[in-house]
Amino acid sequence: MRKKKVTLLNDPIYGFIGIRSSLIFEVISHPWFQRLRRISQMGFSHYVYPGAHHTRFEHALGTMHLMQEVIAVLRIKGVEISEEEAEAMQLTILLHDIGHGPFSHTTEALLAGRVMHEEISLEVMKRLNDQFNGALDMAIAIFTDQYQRKFMHELIVGQVDLDRMDYLKRDSFYSGATEGNINSKRIIEMMVVVDDQLAFEEKSIFSIEKFLMARRLMYWQVYLHKTSLSAEFLLTRVLERVRFCYQNVYKPQASDPLAYFLSRNDLNSNLTIDQLENFLLLDDSDVIQGLKSWQNHEDKILTKISDMLVNRNLLKIKIQDEPFELQAAESKYLRLKNYGLSEEDYRYFVFTGEISNQTYVPQDKQIWILTKNGSLKELQEVDAFFNSEELSRIQKKYYLCFPKNRHLT
Repeated sequence: MRKKKVTLLNDPIYGFIGIRSSLIFEVISHPWFQRLRRISQMGFSHYVYPGAHHTRFEHALGTMHLMQEVIAVLRIKGVEISEEEAEAMQLTILLHDIGHGPFSHTTEALLAGRVMHEEISLEVMKRLNDQFNGALDMAIAIFTDQYQRKFMHELIVGQVDLDRMDYLKRDSFYSGATEGNINSKRIIEMMVVVDDQLAFEEKSIFSIEKFLMARRLMYWQVYLHKTSLSAEFLLTRVLERVRFCYQNVYKPQASDPLAYFLSRNDLNSNLTIDQLENFLLLDDSDVIQGLKSWQNHEDKILTKISDMLVNRNLLKIKIQDEPFELQAAESKYLRLKNYGLSEEDYRYFVFTGEISNQTYVPQDKQIWILTKNGSLKELQEVDAFFNSEELSRIQKKYYLCFPKNRHLT
């Protein structure tokens, strides 16, 4: 039997966060979880918002704290939650992001193939479960929505879940973008469970409206800020070029786990144990170390784009509501041709694509409201504001990235 251990952590968002389970303390102390200290929460957002240097580690602890608050509120309202369930609920939300790669979303597709970070998180949870002799069985069941009490999964993955609740509040705090500063306390206080369905009291509607609008504004103003996007796109192309050099010309300097992924093209939807173990050795420092050394590499393309990223001399990016015509990119190619670049190298400097955001997804996991007469209704039935097509429409914007004149000198 594990010895009871109480640890308090001081968090700038919530104050003291308590760890009152020895199992949770051991999981947090595990090297795979400690790795999250070295994974940035917001990628390259600090290139725009200098304070945005927080990590996935703080975010995970923050979501665990919110889960503790939810458990306390629901118990007061008569929802029976055993100590074993409470521990499993905290473990589930604590480990929901453990599968993120360096700089969070930016590098995952290149380093883990088509495997999403949620799938990696699940595989890590299974490996941890083996190490802790099955102690995470219930947490895994909640994470995969296999546990009989469905509201527990909705707290992990939903339109108003604890993951979003913490990252909006935390990212708002560190970036200084006040649009994301939601009232998580009030939303949690309004939570109820009716027939195993997570719902919110009717008087919480305006808080939920603020939550959804905060998410919309944070995406367009912070997460999809054009400078952050330019940096992330450039990092993607740096890693593509490094992989090309590693496999075709000469091997650029790289840490062992990073070299493991650069040397192979067999990454697919089936993550092997070997791939998982190497992925869990990667963090932001592997990429930063590589970028610094690649600035002085003999491959001119790699040197140029690495230097641009390290020194924040980024590609110019234009964003508009309509797709860019082919001629828009071709006009930029002429400039590259004049500087002696081959056509196959154009894609590192000039490229187009699309970004999207959706405020409210009524077809997805529904937000249920407990009305004053005791009935459950979908959010859009209670508040006409959420019937707006604009809220549920997938908003798309299109970008064109290209070099400034000084990039090519």
